[in-house]
Amino acid sequence: MNRPKIVILGAGYGGMISTVKLQKMLGANEADITLVNKHNYHYQTTWLHENAAGTLHQDRTRIKISDVVDLNRVNLVQDTVVSIHQDEKKVKLENGELTYDYLIVGLGFEAATFGIQGLLEHAFTISNINSSRLIREHIEYNFARYNNEKEERPELLNIVVGGAGFTGIEFVGELANRVPELCEEYDIPREKVRILNVEAAPTALPGFDEELVEYAMNLLEGKGVEFKLGTMLKEVTNNSIIVEKDEQREEIPSSNVIWAAGVRGNSIVEEAGFESARGRVKVGDDLRAPGYDDVFIIGDCALVMDKENDRPYPPTAQIAIQEAETTAHNIKTLINGGDHLEKFVPDLKGTVASLGEGQAIGVVFGGKKLFGWTASVMKKVIDNRYLLKLGGVGLLLKKGKFNIFTK
Repeated sequence: MNRPKIVILGAGYGGMISTVKLQKMLGANEADITLVNKHNYHYQTTWLHENAAGTLHQDRTRIKISDVVDLNRVNLVQDTVVSIHQDEKKVKLENGELTYDYLIVGLGFEAATFGIQGLLEHAFTISNINSSRLIREHIEYNFARYNNEKEERPELLNIVVGGAGFTGIEFVGELANRVPELCEEYDIPREKVRILNVEAAPTALPGFDEELVEYAMNLLEGKGVEFKLGTMLKEVTNNSIIVEKDEQREEIPSSNVIWAAGVRGNSIVEEAGFESARGRVKVGDDLRAPGYDDVFIIGDCALVMDKENDRPYPPTAQIAIQEAETTAHNIKTLINGGDHLEKFVPDLKGTVASLGEGQAIGVVFGGKKLFGWTASVMKKVIDNRYLLKLGGVGLLLKKGKFNIFTK
């Protein structure tokens, strides 16, 4: 009897936890497991804003897949997914193709640009290790250029972050810590540098408690962050942005524009023909794609509805990890001939947003609000818990954040 083939697309939070769980739950003769990923490493998406700001080296964020996955049990295919053909049960890659009996799609997110003119051409996104490294180096390069120019070039020192959601606020928090260091390194007066956060909504951090949002904004404004709320980003050029508020337009010089205002699911999912909205599939209770009993979709590509308010859960790392655990359990059930699959019910432990070194805000344990240093410690506890879940004590000791007073 042929062993069923399990193919996992993407080594993000969902893909990695699915792989680790399946290699533990299934015997060597029960199934063939293949993980497809562009690189030979997994990275902590929730740390990328630190890499982009230059406050954490990217090597801390990268985790070699072979450090946590048994490559004697799992076939790692280092390649790029091109398309999914679910009716043929095939996945086409840049350098070949794979067939599957069970497919787990965890391909991650893409930036949603909302049709803003020039955004794709002139703005950066915090989307992976390489894009984050590029942002850091680009900002440092412009700081280095500033004193070598004959004329005043304010666009080299103005850093614009589009979006005051989770990623945008965490990034400006890191920038607020990093900019004074850059000013000292490149002989630039701090008052010449602007950090601007542009948000179309009337408030920052939608979904957070008003008291927490006020704390975050006051803290960041005290470090020099300028907020432009209720302000639409209309256009990005190679050296400026155009914003609009109350029908009044303003041009702001900047060659450092980082877009963190929206994500969508992977376009490969959309192109595969699944019923989707902006690359996200409204999955069933067991996380399978509608109409396909052999395809599970998790992470940023999955749309899971909160039945209490009929709104989708945000595609967080916390949700992706839990989806992966349910998916691994359900695939094992199917392989063993069962048909009673586990329903996915999110168990939200809370949410914590960092505001730079030693500062954060959060809501945990069913509504307890955390501020400042206490929230920052909780953020590190959450990060360390994931490392322990993924790779045990060894990975935790290697990559964990233990200094509660600094990064």
